[in-house]
Amino acid sequence: MGTFSKIISALLVLTVLVAAGVWFTFETYTRSPMQKELRQIPLVVPAGASFNQIIDDMARQGALTHPYAFRLLVRLRKQQQNLKAGEYLLNTGWTPERLLKELVTGKGILYTLTFQEGLPWWVIAKKIEQQGFAKVEDFSRVIHDPEFLKKHNIPFPDAEGFLFPETYKLSKPREMNEASAEDVASMLVHMFWQKTAPLWGDSRPSPEVLKKIIILASLVEKETGVPEERERVSGVYENRLEMGMRMQADPTIIYGLGKSFDGDIRRTDIRNKKNKYNTYQHRGLPPGPICSPGLEAIKAALNPEQHKYLFFVSKGDGSHKFSKTLKEHNNAVRKYQLRRKK
Repeated sequence: MGTFSKIISALLVLTVLVAAGVWFTFETYTRSPMQKELRQIPLVVPAGASFNQIIDDMARQGALTHPYAFRLLVRLRKQQQNLKAGEYLLNTGWTPERLLKELVTGKGILYTLTFQEGLPWWVIAKKIEQQGFAKVEDFSRVIHDPEFLKKHNIPFPDAEGFLFPETYKLSKPREMNEASAEDVASMLVHMFWQKTAPLWGDSRPSPEVLKKIIILASLVEKETGVPEERERVSGVYENRLEMGMRMQADPTIIYGLGKSFDGDIRRTDIRNKKNKYNTYQHRGLPPGPICSPGLEAIKAALNPEQHKYLFFVSKGDGSHKFSKTLKEHNNAVRKYQLRRKK
């Protein structure tokens, strides 16, 4: 072999060794913690930011020690267009691969949003706004939007009753607008259908049947917090419906008064026929749910207890006294109202 050929061969071997060394160094970089000193660094990725801008921001804040290598990693994984906007809490102990996965999946910082059973939609909307997820007016528009209701199979003029009470984990939006409101509303409604799916069996109930179930469940939710009473309360309302009696449920009057309710039901409120939710004046169930009930209340609406009770009154300790006749009920009212006054 001539001198020139030996030089070429040596250069090729050297090139291969250098390439192998570079590749080994790069692979080691992608699988090693970015820094020995562990710190958490907040990062906000604005919508529309390029991957170069995102990397520059991370480098400026000290989340990246080798931004050029991370750029190469992003390009090799073909993720330039997949970095998600959002709010992140980065850890300098992560590997570059782990960091890239975080930015691609877009999970970011997850905040807790909790709703208890029995809240009307406007209270839910206020909580959503207070915690920075969507404005009340945007949320209201979304849950009253016919297209939104049709999309989610809601048979009412709004999503009341379908905003499922649960603890949620979600990222905060860059901006509170109608899109962020729809995201939150959709999440709540999806949870409703997910949680209730086992109750429907092979197919969901018809719109008319679903209306009755959710309205009745909302009454049960507002009338008692005692688990063993739910099916009994449901049975009372079923009995009243069958007999053509009025529901005479205080929570329906309160719902009809809406945000103007000041904590007291007055005689004028009971006599007010203009309140379409006033079940002292209007027969049958109210026109819609009066809150978003929990799963146990929905189960109770589906499985009312078989009995002959037509009345119940609060004992003052959260539980109720159930009666079959008006005479029994009046005696119970006098007994427990007198006890409360004392």
